[in-house]
Amino acid sequence: MCLQVEPLTVAAFAPFGDVIESEGRAPMVINGGMTLRYDDLASVDVGTQGGRALISFFDAQPYALPLGIRAMERHPLGSQAFVPLDEAAFLVVVAPVGDQIDESAIRVFVTNGRQGVNYKRGAWHHSLIVTQGTARFLVVDRGGEGHNCDVTELRGNYQVAG
Repeated sequence: MCLQVEPLTVAAFAPFGDVIESEGRAPMVINGGMTLRYDDLASVDVGTQGGRALISFFDAQPYALPLGIRAMERHPLGSQAFVPLDEAAFLVVVAPVGDQIDESAIRVFVTNGRQGVNYKRGAWHHSLIVTQGTARFLVVDRGGEGHNCDVTELRGNYQVAG
């Protein structure tokens, strides 16, 4: 089954999490007028079972398209945010929050290179997919005790063409 890629928008992505972007948001002027600050861009959810926020860099290697989607993961104890630092567009493969993955509801979004995403706690998603060279991401997710990564193999044969 070929998965259709659609542009990442706030409304389309809402069931899966937050789109992290400043476009369309009113900034606060700080630092004597030298800085625009955009607040509250995502709901970081990491406190379950004593979790703490981790801030990391990920250096993602590119995938070749078409790409077979064989497995997806979810984090039942916290949200997970990815923000590109290199203006790198990336693909976001998601399915709704749930104990089991609903393969009929898998969707694929493409960012504009300046958008990030914050997956809701429990939202199914593929690992980070860049296609145009190595890209660095700032990642905010949960650290601490407890099992926080479920991976499931998909029953269907899914392809992302690009």
